[in-house]
Amino acid sequence: MQQDQKDSSQQIASTIQGGLSLPDRSYYLTEDDRSQKLRDQYVEHVAKMFVLLGDTPEKASDEAKSVMAIETALAKGSMDRVELRDPAKRYHIMSKEDLEALSPDYDWQTYLKEVTIGEFSTLNVATPDYFKAMNAEIDAASLDSIKSYLRWHALRTAAPALSKPFVDENFNFFSATLQGQKEQTPRWKRCTRATDTALGEAVGQDWVKQYFPPDAKANMDKLVVALEQALGQDIQQLPWMSNATKVEAKAKLDAIRNKIGYPENWRDYSSLTVKRDDYLGNVERGQSFERARNYAKLGKPVDEKEWGMTPPTVNAYYSPSNNDINFPAGILQPPFFDNSKDPAVNCGGIGTVIGHEMTHGFDDQGSKYDPKGNVRPWFTAEDRAKFTERTDCEVKEYDGFKVAEGQNLNGKLTLGENTADNGGIRIAFQALEAALTQQGATAEPGYVDGKRDGYTAQQRFFITFGQLWCQNQTEQNARVLAKTDPHSTGEWRAKGTVRNFDEFGKAFGCKAGHAMMPVNSCRVW
Repeated sequence: MQQDQKDSSQQIASTIQGGLSLPDRSYYLTEDDRSQKLRDQYVEHVAKMFVLLGDTPEKASDEAKSVMAIETALAKGSMDRVELRDPAKRYHIMSKEDLEALSPDYDWQTYLKEVTIGEFSTLNVATPDYFKAMNAEIDAASLDSIKSYLRWHALRTAAPALSKPFVDENFNFFSATLQGQKEQTPRWKRCTRATDTALGEAVGQDWVKQYFPPDAKANMDKLVVALEQALGQDIQQLPWMSNATKVEAKAKLDAIRNKIGYPENWRDYSSLTVKRDDYLGNVERGQSFERARNYAKLGKPVDEKEWGMTPPTVNAYYSPSNNDINFPAGILQPPFFDNSKDPAVNCGGIGTVIGHEMTHGFDDQGSKYDPKGNVRPWFTAEDRAKFTERTDCEVKEYDGFKVAEGQNLNGKLTLGENTADNGGIRIAFQALEAALTQQGATAEPGYVDGKRDGYTAQQRFFITFGQLWCQNQTEQNARVLAKTDPHSTGEWRAKGTVRNFDEFGKAFGCKAGHAMMPVNSCRVW
């Protein structure tokens, strides 16, 4: 299910490309020694998994080659991640008959009956070319090859919940080889994560009671209001935007809904059976429960109070279709948020995250959605051209940031997140300056002669921001994320952002032209 881009109040059926095991289509198509070696390792892994399932080594080897051949064909027919970011390119309303015409050799009628998705006459086929490629592969591949492919995907999905040999081999390829991870995540953490995935709002109720007091929510509410005011001022001061577009932008900002901590209505899990001695069954029943819950939305009004993350999650998100920002209780703790700290720390921490999520409503994707969450052009043509000129600056800049030898960031893939990082830090800093003007830096507990622990409030803001993105990262993980993640790596989320913000250079006495205070920096918001 998805919200209709043209009427965000309604849920419609949709289908999109999939069926690949490697992180991105490029892993199948790039012709270099590193990529070829990884493909060979993947085929070896698939064969080992089939052997664990009971197949002979000879049969497993043939099956693994069949899997790779089918996935490669599907990868060729898949849209790349940059194109998928464009709402217009993934919106194609069709009838069921149109979908069947794209892939007539796939039995859609039986499939839709078996998944009990409910009745509908039209749906969004996000990636039509993929389904043409899928049909071509159904024609080209042997029945045995297709069976091997389907067996593999059932096995791959279940592997983390199977016995130790499957878990270990799954880790050896997808975590150790692909990501460079040295050791498996401790079992208790994996179990906790699985429980949160299946029963997140049940776990969340107890988590919130224990770790998220009412005063934390109240303080967060105040901080969000301060950031909204700062963004509103920022919009009014933009030199490149016309008054007509500023009016539209302010209307969208005023319409943003803030969801903080936890949902108003907790999810009912009474129909989900959990058995103490059946972990795989619990995982499968949890997935079935979620699918049924999702399918039940078809044709119904959108539940604006629903959350897309569980309360213990350390993350946040902006929904363009709902025009809301969501901050689970899990992120409202150190190092992001500390009820006992001064505004410099909280503005540099959770404040930049709030600003980031708000700015998503106005990045290259979000700016195509109106206050109601419908895709509608509300920029003037001239302002859109000026906006694109500024985002092109960010694309070129981030294209130049190196994450590993021979691997840079993809400025187009990360554009939305980079725009949000750069805009978010500006409005969070504005909120800090407003707070300091109102109460004075020296009035804050712990400040002596404008400093605390040897740093000004402005310096403490940037230090906190930098600490958010500290990370230990393997080279392999950096390479995977550079190809798949719309976020820049932690190093460049910190360094790439502050070098575009002169207030950072001023706070630490940098001179214009310094690496962290370039003369020609990029700015959108």
